[in-house]
Amino acid sequence: MSCHYAALEHESLLHLQGPDARTFLQGQVTCDIRRLSASAALAGSYCTVQGRVVCDFLLCELSPEHLVLRMRRDIRAASAALFARYIVFSRAKLEAERDDWRVVACWGAEAARQLQALFGVVPNGKYSACNGEGFALVQVDEAGEQFECYLQQGVAAEPLARIEAELQAATEPAWQARQVAAGIARIEAGTSGEFIPQMLNYDVTGHISFNKGCYTGQEVVARMHYRGKPKRRLYQAMIESTSLPAAQAPQAGAALYTGGSTQPAGNVVNCVLTGDGDLALLVTATTSGIDAGLHLAAADGPLLRTAEVPYPVPEK
Repeated sequence: MSCHYAALEHESLLHLQGPDARTFLQGQVTCDIRRLSASAALAGSYCTVQGRVVCDFLLCELSPEHLVLRMRRDIRAASAALFARYIVFSRAKLEAERDDWRVVACWGAEAARQLQALFGVVPNGKYSACNGEGFALVQVDEAGEQFECYLQQGVAAEPLARIEAELQAATEPAWQARQVAAGIARIEAGTSGEFIPQMLNYDVTGHISFNKGCYTGQEVVARMHYRGKPKRRLYQAMIESTSLPAAQAPQAGAALYTGGSTQPAGNVVNCVLTGDGDLALLVTATTSGIDAGLHLAAADGPLLRTAEVPYPVPEK
């Protein structure tokens, strides 16, 4: 079967409802909320005033006054707490503990056709979206073979049951490996508040609007874009799991070193075990570190095989 699904237990939805939901987000996040609609989702991030990324997200409209931000579950509560500092005077409410919606991934050559049959509609285009009672679908790749499904428990019970019955079950790491291969960095608990967006290539993956106006951290992010050059960029990497003690995968945020150096040249951003038993990583690192070779955890630690991400990254 050329269509798989996986329940994404490490993902969650942060709900934001109210007549001021859009206005509130426009002043807080890096993407331009004016581009959000029922048919268009947005990738974005939320930064501290120092321009460090607290969370990344995929923003989807369930209704004009009901928005959801898909983000890693382990950073949802902390992200909501920071949002809450600024929402007190807005006619909008955050629901940080709401778990009546599930996040499910579907992918494969037949994914679009299967979702069309299940829901009667399907997105067409990267970050295009569609929704109905108790569900929302977002296409997350250019080829139209990878989709995220947000399903309200009870309301969307029948489509979920049909997905489980008619599509081939896969694992969440299998989906995560595809995101790593696409070079899309994800913020996890170990890296929240650590990186400026350019270190994660968010300036070239559509996470940032440079003409939307002010938002939290905008001054730092814009200064780097127009006047600076990031010291680190995002790269792909591979490492054989057998080269690690007890096949232990490195945690997000783990330091990377060049041979003979005691100063980190980069950090692990994401890591996932692939089907062939190796570890696929996204790392943020200096150009000199990439050229010299990166070692995990210590200068004499396991050597990573690094590669460019599959999209152009500007020199400046």
